[in-house]
Amino acid sequence: MGSTKAFAGDDISVGGEFSDQKGRLYESILRLTGWLEKNDSRAYDTFDGLSATYLRPLTFENKFLRTVLQQGVRRFPLNLRPLLGIRKCHSSKGMGFLARGFIRLHSCTGEEHWGAKANYALRWLIDHRSSGYRGASWGNHFDYQSRAFYLPKGVPTVVWTALIGHAFLDGFDHFRNPEYLGIAVGACEHILLELETYREGEGVCINYIPGFECRVHNANTLGGSLLARTFWHIREDKYLVAAQRAMQYTAQNQRQDGSWWYGERADMRWVDNFHTAYVLDCFKYYSEYTGDDRFEETLRRGYDYWKETFFLPDGAPRYYSHKTLPIDIQCCSQAIDTLVFFANRDRESLSLAVKVALWTLQYMQDPSGYFYYRRYSSWLVNRTPTLHWGQATMLSALSSLYKQLCPDAGCM
Repeated sequence: MGSTKAFAGDDISVGGEFSDQKGRLYESILRLTGWLEKNDSRAYDTFDGLSATYLRPLTFENKFLRTVLQQGVRRFPLNLRPLLGIRKCHSSKGMGFLARGFIRLHSCTGEEHWGAKANYALRWLIDHRSSGYRGASWGNHFDYQSRAFYLPKGVPTVVWTALIGHAFLDGFDHFRNPEYLGIAVGACEHILLELETYREGEGVCINYIPGFECRVHNANTLGGSLLARTFWHIREDKYLVAAQRAMQYTAQNQRQDGSWWYGERADMRWVDNFHTAYVLDCFKYYSEYTGDDRFEETLRRGYDYWKETFFLPDGAPRYYSHKTLPIDIQCCSQAIDTLVFFANRDRESLSLAVKVALWTLQYMQDPSGYFYYRRYSSWLVNRTPTLHWGQATMLSALSSLYKQLCPDAGCM
């Protein structure tokens, strides 16, 4: 997809280069937020299949049968959820991404209703923390069966907790509300107090959930990135030490081509678009908020691999390193978000972000405003409206891109 020689950190100037796209992006954002308002920010979740009240008893709580039900609902090209008794719900991770999107819109437009929506989402998250755990944490609103573990509703994960922690840091940076910083600190305390770690060489991996060893690179680095970013605010040395060790674990497991497996277990050895992008974001957060440049070469190699592997010439984001389909909305949203995040290091990333966004608006957004879950071919599309996996992540990504194209407050 081109050279990344500008990676070291050139100033970016968007000028009028993307003026024709700004209006289209904002119109898409308004249609999406209109759909969210109409649906009270409720939708389905990609992995909510175990909430099928009519079929769940037939699993007999067997791991294999739970997996069949969950994956069957997820992968079936039509939305079976209304027939199975699965309801649209709010989502903690979804509300975190919505908060980040609304903060970005308030920042670049100055319109108070975006600020009110952001504060509402953050307040909702404060009120819906997982109970029974130290610090601040969040989990699913549904039971979940992974390859490695069974996760009951409400049990927190480091992925949910770290991403939502970043939303609260965004909220603190923008609104200067000290309560939001306190919640982010609470999320860091949860990571340090409730999540076991696995030591390997000089690195230490943060586990995915409390009480179970599960080494996943995006989960580990998300925890490390939140610790690093919070360290910058409060200068708590234990956060810096834990963050450095977490990033070291993933750095030392980088593959020769610059990629990472999803996880180090034999059944987790695949490479995909959006999990790789999460890892890249985390290394960049670590570098910028700690001033520690020891992982710069790791980041450069990973970014080059990601950018050269996961995009088609028309901007369509590939799912896996070895195949393109299905086109998944999470790959679209995270690609846009990460490319915008790297715009101060790669002079080509913003153009690619716009290309991905325009492709997504054309092929993945419904006329009613929401975004489809997956596209399997030119004619086979899973149109399920998912919340965090689609609507919330796309709002966050499109708002980030719009803000980047409108550097001055009040831009419309």
